Amino acid sequence: MTQVCICVPARNEAEHIGRLIKALARQGTGAPFAVAICVNNSKDATYAVALDAAQRFNARFPLKMIQREFDPVLAHAGSARRAAMDLGAELVGPRGMLISTDADCRPPADWVDANLAHFALDRIIGGRIELDELEAAQAPEIFSLRRRFEAYWRTVRAIEDAIDPVDWDMPPRHGDHTGASLALSADLYIRAGRVPLLRTGEDRALVEAAIEVGGKLVHPNAVWTRASSRTVGRADGGMSADMRQWLGCAQRGDTPFVPALSHWEARARWRFQARREMSAAAFVEAERTLPALPCDMPLPRPAAIS
Repeated sequence: MTQVCICVPARNEAEHIGRLIKALARQGTGAPFAVAICVNNSKDATYAVALDAAQRFNARFPLKMIQREFDPVLAHAGSARRAAMDLGAELVGPRGMLISTDADCRPPADWVDANLAHFALDRIIGGRIELDELEAAQAPEIFSLRRRFEAYWRTVRAIEDAIDPVDWDMPPRHGDHTGASLALSADLYIRAGRVPLLRTGEDRALVEAAIEVGGKLVHPNAVWTRASSRTVGRADGGMSADMRQWLGCAQRGDTPFVPALSHWEARARWRFQARREMSAAAFVEAERTLPALPCDMPLPRPAAIS
């Protein structure tokens, strides 16, 4: 049986960590799993709240928590996620599965089983991210804009799948692969060099590094989680930054701008050609150097791109 550990960085997360523990305690899986949490540089009761929640919700999983006070230059998501995933790797062994999530997430009851169903030693499993419906009444504008973005990204993926299909990641699929729901084997994690010590973007950098050493990224729709729509987060440039931007647009009555679909067509054609000419590592490196696509089109309403 595959050993599983859910790995969580947590900094000043007393408000949310109990909700995550409750969701993990209600996993319907018959497979055992552990939870590893790195509480770092916290000024609140994150550690105590997590312990209390595990007792209150009768959690059946082993909860392993470490507290770290990183030096200011290293007091960021990269350090905390690495510490949590390193602990998870020790617990499960090289053939075990590590699942990264965030303290403000609330995964559905079949989340662990869905990840296990798609697990392989060479796979990186990206989970789809939904905004937590419990917060919909607090920021309806954000949820409305999110639906428009989802329709846009479905169209982008359809373009990619038509021009540059990937054998192991065929449609239907989503496009998310962030630390909120990201699974891979401990062996692939170690070979990728572990979580990079970056202030932000450490999750995507880990994915790129895992691809460079032979990992295959997949986006099954069955794997998903909920994330908070909060506008003040713990990582610079994280999801909360998107939430702030969306809320600002909605409050001003503005429309966000996104890359025109023609740019995605050109990028997909480049990927199609590059995949056939380069190794996986060379492809990742070449893609890294591509310029960001210009945001030159107003975000369309779903009906306009359906």
